[in-house]
Amino acid sequence: MIVQRVVLNSRPGKNGHPVAENFRVEEVNLPDCVNEGQVQVRTLYLSVDPYMRCRMNEDTGSDYITPWQLSQVVDGGGVGIIEESKHTNFTKGDFVTSFYWPWQTKVILDGNILEKVDPQLVDGHLSYFLGAIGMPGLTSLIGVQEKGHITAGSNQTMVVSGAAGACGSLAGQIGHLLGCSRVVGICGTPEKCLFLTSELGFDAAINYKEENVAEQLHKLCPAGVDVYFDNVGGDISDTVISQMNQNSHIILCGQISQYNKDVPYPPPLPPAIEAIQKERNITRERFLVLNYKDKFEFGILQLSRWFKEGKLKVELASILDQYHSSSAFQSMMTGGNIGKQIVCISGDTSL
Repeated sequence: MIVQRVVLNSRPGKNGHPVAENFRVEEVNLPDCVNEGQVQVRTLYLSVDPYMRCRMNEDTGSDYITPWQLSQVVDGGGVGIIEESKHTNFTKGDFVTSFYWPWQTKVILDGNILEKVDPQLVDGHLSYFLGAIGMPGLTSLIGVQEKGHITAGSNQTMVVSGAAGACGSLAGQIGHLLGCSRVVGICGTPEKCLFLTSELGFDAAINYKEENVAEQLHKLCPAGVDVYFDNVGGDISDTVISQMNQNSHIILCGQISQYNKDVPYPPPLPPAIEAIQKERNITRERFLVLNYKDKFEFGILQLSRWFKEGKLKVELASILDQYHSSSAFQSMMTGGNIGKQIVCISGDTSL
């Protein structure tokens, strides 16, 4: 059987920006035999995420993610349907997901890397298992719960950078649900600002490309910032930190502005900002959601409940086949998407 896959064709370099030519679509033969413990799956949806930029380098700079290899199939979050199973946990027709899904139309996998998913949790929208009811949702929920120190009724203000992205768009909503009295998002277009305030319930939004972020934060957060969900790092984060309150908290989710630079993770703060952080006792601890696997099951159920109750709104940006996977990745890295970026391989294009 001939299948299509996406491989890493070249590396952009540690300080380079990804381009379409870094990826290549090719055809390969799928083995005829499914061995014991394996399953054959058809890919429905693939996820593109900021951390993948690090995997394009020879060294990811991290101890928990491995680099993609040249001329080898790339992988990430995926959802698919089992077509043949020789694993005791799965049968034909089961829907499954994994963090290590090859970008391939059909693939034979070790069943132990797969998790069965229940379509009823997402009202049949299987792609949501790669977004709000999946890893981005868990990252946002657990990050806010574990590192945000939100206390309902204490009149806390939360700021979210990268607020129209996969995690940011969820984190702001979760901040409200857990008790923040005010949530302000930072993003890069007027359309995104309007989306945050009119659709997701953010109290205000700042367009960092057209507005003075420091001035707008003073205006929109008159009591200062108590919780900062940081997706971007760099100058925007420095500006937010400078307006954070005593004993406030940074949720260090991502640093997308730094991923095309050869710097350690998390990137060090400029000396003046580091001094503010220490003087005001602002927590800024590395957050890795994979350290909280014991909370995943409850987290998925909580996210599903909020979604079904209409309290958590989901936004997806779709690109429809593997031939455009690299375009989806570039779009996500440059802020072209609102919400979670998904590549639809053979699922329902309505997501």
